[in-house]
Amino acid sequence: MKNILIDCDPGHDDALAIMVALAHSEAVNVLGITTIGGNQTLTKVTQNAKNILHFLDATIPLAKGQEGPLVKALKTAPEAHGESGMDGPYFDGESYPVSDLTGVEFLYQMIQASTEKVTLVALGPLTNIALLLKTHPDIIPAIEAISLMGGGISHGNQTALAEFNIYVDPEAAEIVFQSGIPIIMAGLDVTEKAEITVQEINALQNGGKVSNLAYELLSFYNQSGRQFGFIDSPIHDLCAIAYLLRPDIFNGVQADIHVITDNSPARGLTYGDFRRIAEEPKQTFVLQEVNREKFVELLVDSLKKLDRQVENR
Repeated sequence: MKNILIDCDPGHDDALAIMVALAHSEAVNVLGITTIGGNQTLTKVTQNAKNILHFLDATIPLAKGQEGPLVKALKTAPEAHGESGMDGPYFDGESYPVSDLTGVEFLYQMIQASTEKVTLVALGPLTNIALLLKTHPDIIPAIEAISLMGGGISHGNQTALAEFNIYVDPEAAEIVFQSGIPIIMAGLDVTEKAEITVQEINALQNGGKVSNLAYELLSFYNQSGRQFGFIDSPIHDLCAIAYLLRPDIFNGVQADIHVITDNSPARGLTYGDFRRIAEEPKQTFVLQEVNREKFVELLVDSLKKLDRQVENR
């Protein structure tokens, strides 16, 4: 059993990652969820988190994090996720309790209260996590690892060199990668291989209430992805959760990861020292390959599990 805290900016793939995590309470104990301005504004992504948690009848504590990055203005992605940040399904502005604590203080208190080390799962820009580490460095020994979706060694997507989550706040990303905490990096090198096919998406429509919600999310996401050259749909953020549940379906390599933070065309680029003898400790496990079929099987089985739970309420 891993105690985890999820920091996210829902987001279609964030929503699926949350669903899969909550489906596996025997393996991961979700202590809480924080939101961060990223795919859309903080207000919109927090409402999306509320919608998903309300839909699942969850009781996971939720807190709002930072509205934008450490240095520059927030760059959102309505072209990928729609004006709501999670277009596709219809939600009626569902209510769900939100903590009065700031996201950083919420994370700090939740980690402090845990009797076991906590793994942070970061699915958006790394602003909240960087502020936590800088504001409360005493908490670092209580963090087992950070499993994050972000970056790319071979290419970017926001620019030719930079992946969106890292590009939004590269200063925060550099703080996190150089924190000394063990990191699992699910970058574009692996997440673009973690695709669900159109046929597999369509099959979800025949499932239960939760599977159908996933179908609606993925149908929009698949159509949106066509403009970026994708026929099938990479479920990027799910990789950060899937690795914690099924590390056997991934492989990768250790590296020392840095982020370009200047204002050059390379801003947001993640690069690594992969040499056998690196100059600095190799704190990051960079995921490179995934068994696509087993990845999709994990998603589908998790949705079916949630379907049964919803039916039995």
